[in-house]
Amino acid sequence: MSTEPNSFDAIAADYAVLRSVHPKLLRRLIEVPGIKPSWRVLEVGCGTGNYVASISAATSARCSGLDPSRRMLSAARQKTTPVSWSQGRAESLPYPDGSFEFTFSVDVIHHVQDRQAFFREAFRVLADGGWIATGTDSEETIRQRMPLSYYFPETVAPELRRYPKRGEIPQFLASVGFGQISEELAEFAYGLSDATAIERKTFTSLHLISEEAFGQGLHRLKRDLEAGPISCVSRNMIYWARKLEATQRGR
Repeated sequence: MSTEPNSFDAIAADYAVLRSVHPKLLRRLIEVPGIKPSWRVLEVGCGTGNYVASISAATSARCSGLDPSRRMLSAARQKTTPVSWSQGRAESLPYPDGSFEFTFSVDVIHHVQDRQAFFREAFRVLADGGWIATGTDSEETIRQRMPLSYYFPETVAPELRRYPKRGEIPQFLASVGFGQISEELAEFAYGLSDATAIERKTFTSLHLISEEAFGQGLHRLKRDLEAGPISCVSRNMIYWARKLEATQRGR
């Protein structure tokens, strides 16, 4: 993965307290593949474990979380849900072939340097018939981010450079053997009433702009919050695919 683990180590404590799951995205991660208690589920780039721990609690599936950051994993291990935590990278998953029925990542793919290697590894560790989901952003959702792109427009250009271009993820999925590839947009409206998560820079895009731009955007955000909650919409693209049964792949 391209972003160094140390950079996430530095924000792990704040991330654990201030970042939360996207409710619509979480619901779709559970509903679309139809997770069963007998399933083995892997989150790649789990961070402090919000998503995989929520899936474990909601489904009783046997869940694992992988992340390169030692401190992110230390925070994840404070959760009471029964998740198996491991340190490692997306491009070289430390699991045997066919270990999982479902693997997913959320807001991770733009940190992965060799994306094809990741999808190839995901294909390998999935059992036949298994699902993969990749939650990420498109050019449209990056430009529409509220509050980040509105108050910190300087984040847009560097974010567009590091995120996959449109069509890239489906191409990678198909190239390593996945089938039944589809995409959907998950949206969640909410009111922002506190700037702490932004002020503490728990969003990595805020580390890509100058301190001057950050200070100006934060000032405007706090000023507007004095008038009341700000209406926001969180948007994520979800790319779905399946590892077809061997007999189907051979056709």
